[in-house]
Amino acid sequence: YQIEGAWKEDGKGLSVWDMFTKIPGKTFKGSNGDIAVDHYHRFKEDVALMAEMGLKAYRFSVSWPRIFPQGRGKVNEAGLRFYDDLINELLAHDIEPVLTLYHWDLP
Repeated sequence: YQIEGAWKEDGKGLSVWDMFTKIPGKTFKGSNGDIAVDHYHRFKEDVALMAEMGLKAYRFSVSWPRIFPQGRGKVNEAGLRFYDDLINELLAHDIEPVLTLYHWDLP
């Protein structure tokens, strides 16, 4: 949530954080992760920077609402494709993907 952004794109469902940050007064200055650092759109640039810095591994979290927009049932293929593309980009730069399955981002 804090990194990807793209909170309503490519079939992603709402997460508990998407809802919470829309409640007035719950976050500092009304901040949210709607855009965040825009990793969803800029992951190739991000991975290139990681490689330039010499990183050997990258730990990232799965946004479950990106995979299961309704919380269960039908899988969002665009969401799976994002993580597949990210992992392939990391491997192409000899960076080990370290996947966190759960980091407080529930549908």
